[in-house]
Amino acid sequence: MTSAAPDKGYEPAAPEEGYERGLGSRQVQMIAIGGAIGVGLFMGAGANIAKAGPSIILMYALAGVVIFFIMRALGELLLYRRSTGSFAEYIREFLGPFFGYATGWTYWLLWVVTGMAELTAAAIYINFWFPSIPQWVSALVFLVVLFGVNLISVKVFGEVEFWFSMVKVTAIIGMIVIGLGVLTLGFSDAGDTAAVSNLWSHGGFFPNGIGDSLMTLQGVMFAYIAVELVGVTASESEDPERTLPKAINTLPWRIIIFYVGALLVLLAVVKWTEFSAGESPFVHGFSKIGIPFAAGIVNFVVLTAALSSCNSGMYSTGRMLRDLATSGEGPRIFARLNIRKSPAIGITFSVLLMGIGVVLNYVVPEKAFTYVTSVATAAGIWSWLMILFAHIQYRRAFRAGRLPASSFPAPGGSFFSWVAVVFLLIVTCMVAYDKDARVSLYVGAGWAVCLVIGWYVLKARGGAQPLGASGTAEPERVSK
Repeated sequence: MTSAAPDKGYEPAAPEEGYERGLGSRQVQMIAIGGAIGVGLFMGAGANIAKAGPSIILMYALAGVVIFFIMRALGELLLYRRSTGSFAEYIREFLGPFFGYATGWTYWLLWVVTGMAELTAAAIYINFWFPSIPQWVSALVFLVVLFGVNLISVKVFGEVEFWFSMVKVTAIIGMIVIGLGVLTLGFSDAGDTAAVSNLWSHGGFFPNGIGDSLMTLQGVMFAYIAVELVGVTASESEDPERTLPKAINTLPWRIIIFYVGALLVLLAVVKWTEFSAGESPFVHGFSKIGIPFAAGIVNFVVLTAALSSCNSGMYSTGRMLRDLATSGEGPRIFARLNIRKSPAIGITFSVLLMGIGVVLNYVVPEKAFTYVTSVATAAGIWSWLMILFAHIQYRRAFRAGRLPASSFPAPGGSFFSWVAVVFLLIVTCMVAYDKDARVSLYVGAGWAVCLVIGWYVLKARGGAQPLGASGTAEPERVSK
């Protein structure tokens, strides 16, 4: 892979890009925390537990370490110079305009299909209380409500996301405390069978073998999609130099508490053989405990998690489309902001495509979640790989003295970025091996063809010309 010359021929767009810097420190911090707690944990963990048993705890921990490497790489890029759009801007700078274009559109696709997954999960959760309501109806209602939230302003988005995340964080901590109470005091219907020995007493820690455990990594990685969202919020943060390092450095603690800790307690309280795909393991686990209304409360929490992630997806897609438009890599109409400084046209376009998820819930409700999560995982892996390669190129330019140091350098330089690259490539091979997840590679191949065709059409029309905030063409800034 060749890189663009980052020290010559590239200038970021003017910082007065038009966004409202309406995200305060508490909102950025909670968005970062909420990004680590989503439907991949609350819903996807059920299928992963059924495949890997207690060893799924180790898989989430292993993937979490790699995600931290990715986030430190992104953090160094974000604070080497302030981004005025999204992290695709750095990929454009260090890897060349095509890779910036491809990553921008792929990350947009990621959030569109993730939005579909979250809508599907939310509809499934509603069925817990109202089984007679069709999945597609619930999905459609949530889509319209969140669309309205995102059109108002970034402050409203940030405040809604803050409280969504607060519910998730408080609930998981409460679940851990209750689970520890069951283990130590023996109360509840699960008290007689709850024991730490459940982690190895039913077929061992790797009941289906290490191979099957490793195969769950593709599903586990989906759970971490959204942690890089802080790279999109940077352009609307009040003080990114202070809030971003704090948000990234607390990621390991969030993973230890919300993934490793929650799953350790859950699988000690209820043996792993009782969990299955298609239901939230947390709802099932608290149903077994037998605390009045506990399952309903947990179901409300996981519903909140799904809506939170979909809300973030709408936010992200609008910003990514605007970044593409201002870089001359997308329709100029997406560069426009409404009176509240929100990219309303880009958000609307994305929401219309998220509506495909409503159709999937009507046509194949039992497989909708699996299909869209596998595609989202493949798109996420591509985006993470591009962040890592851009970081590696930045470090090369920095060592050569062509670029200034970042105020938030990644530990080990580019070494851990290479470790993360190898890990993600291994996960990609696992996706290819799994017949159910392999559909994402077929979709990915078709998407790649569309991207290449779109790029040549763009070049033929004299595209890749950065646009100003008003949507008018500016002089070429991206090196060829």
